Amino acid sequence: MSGLAWVPQSCTLPTEERPLRVAEWDALFAERLVSLSRPQPLHLRLDLAAGKGIQGRVHDLVERESVCCSFFTFTTTAGQDLIRLDISVDQAYAAVLDALAARTAAAGEQR
Repeated sequence: MSGLAWVPQSCTLPTEERPLRVAEWDALFAERLVSLSRPQPLHLRLDLAAGKGIQGRVHDLVERESVCCSFFTFTTTAGQDLIRLDISVDQAYAAVLDALAARTAAAGEQR
């Protein structure tokens, strides 16, 4: 999934900044992904290994992503050893969530 064709037109992040943002997410997942699940078709659940500065890093990415991609709903829950990141979308963006799940899984396999 090296291309960004899966990024929908409704994303307002400038095109030239998209690869950088995707690289930030990929790096987080490659470094911290513990598990990935799909509790429902429109809901992706990621458990990330906690650590120094990780909660702030996750919150920063979620906040910036929410600005440009308002179709995502993010919920973070911090535990002692894990940070749970729940991502959900409306049916119109199911394919985007599918692509994100595949990309996340691939990045997590790099661990």
